[in-house]
Amino acid sequence: MTNLRSANASEIRFVHARRVWDSRGRPTVEAEVRTHGGALGRAIVPAGASRGTREALERRDGGGRLGGLDVHGAVAAVNGEIAQAVMGLPADDQAALDERLIELDGTPNKARLGANATLAVSMAAAHAAAAVQGMPLYQYLGGPAATLLPLPQVQVFGGGAHAGRRTDVQDFMVVCPAATSFAQAMEWTAEVYRQAGLLMQSRGATFGVADEGGWWPVFNSNEQAIESLVQAIERAHLVPGEQAAIALDVAASEFGKAGRYTLALERRELDSDGMVELLARWVEKYPIVSVEDPLAEDDPEAFAHFTRAVGRKLQVVGDDLLVSSATLLRQAATVGAANTVLLKPNQRGTLTETQACWQAARQAGYAGIVSARSGESEDTTIVHLAIGWGVGQLKVGSFARGERMAKWNEALRIEERLGARARFAGAAVLGRNPPAR
Repeated sequence: MTNLRSANASEIRFVHARRVWDSRGRPTVEAEVRTHGGALGRAIVPAGASRGTREALERRDGGGRLGGLDVHGAVAAVNGEIAQAVMGLPADDQAALDERLIELDGTPNKARLGANATLAVSMAAAHAAAAVQGMPLYQYLGGPAATLLPLPQVQVFGGGAHAGRRTDVQDFMVVCPAATSFAQAMEWTAEVYRQAGLLMQSRGATFGVADEGGWWPVFNSNEQAIESLVQAIERAHLVPGEQAAIALDVAASEFGKAGRYTLALERRELDSDGMVELLARWVEKYPIVSVEDPLAEDDPEAFAHFTRAVGRKLQVVGDDLLVSSATLLRQAATVGAANTVLLKPNQRGTLTETQACWQAARQAGYAGIVSARSGESEDTTIVHLAIGWGVGQLKVGSFARGERMAKWNEALRIEERLGARARFAGAAVLGRNPPAR
């Protein structure tokens, strides 16, 4: 009888979606899932500005209103056929629920229902299942082993598609591998971010913040931004490369195609070899420990070349190249392209597919980073995924703006809740394999 009551308590009896607004003031989808026992799960789906061509597709309404970005169709899909299809399913069988969503959509890229519709329900169901058990999502996902606090990658300067393309490189970030706790990493990062702002202010070169909260300054070159970040680390009285280091998101697909890369800021064009040489030179000159999307998604051979050149001493992260796909990761692994995967649930449209990519990454010896998108909300699901799945790294943007701080602060709460059981990933996670769970 106990098992029967538990099963009934987790059965989905109510699904509802609504249109809400993301951090850029654009429409997005929020879903609620309520179980027979009264447990409630809620989740909001983010949206990216820089997107890989092989990502699952959002469903947007098109037309002239709100730039064609409205989501009434996606909301209707959740409240109509998705709700009917998942009603009565157990919220705690994530794989079965997500498989139902995949089959219902019937396309390889969620083009019919929309990844924003399917992911909203997938995440909300996970929260509802955790609520049935009376535990936070990270604990529900990972059990007693979910004690690894991720090393944060925090944007200090924003560029590329996130900042009017004032720099070609999209994210100039800081990581703190020598920190001994998540709280300490946040404190060190806060000071680097503050000093970077003061440095830009002293030069009269800051113009507010970018989409993800990083400073939006004017630089004469991409390399000048790296130099300024080193200066900010030093002004924060931290040792560059030891206490605080640099991570770059080049987002090369945004300015590279067919092996040609146009650096608009510097008014020059490079071929694939030239791009590899430029980045390798930066890696030698500056305390860089992670480079994301150094080459474009249509340039896998050059991506592999760069990985062979520098991959033994730093992370080479695949985002547009891999788009959180287990299949694409396995393909990349066969040619040696990248050694770390960025995990973004909305690139696939369900939690199960995203987790499958992480499992494939671990099997291939890749590290991982759970990542937010540039269009975010107060939703903190990805923090719980990073900890529950034991990924070891988290990237949510900068040290400013409420939708970013909601996630950093959630990780602080979890670290406090875990107490003496909490382990901080630190420098060890920057190798190919994260610490054992």
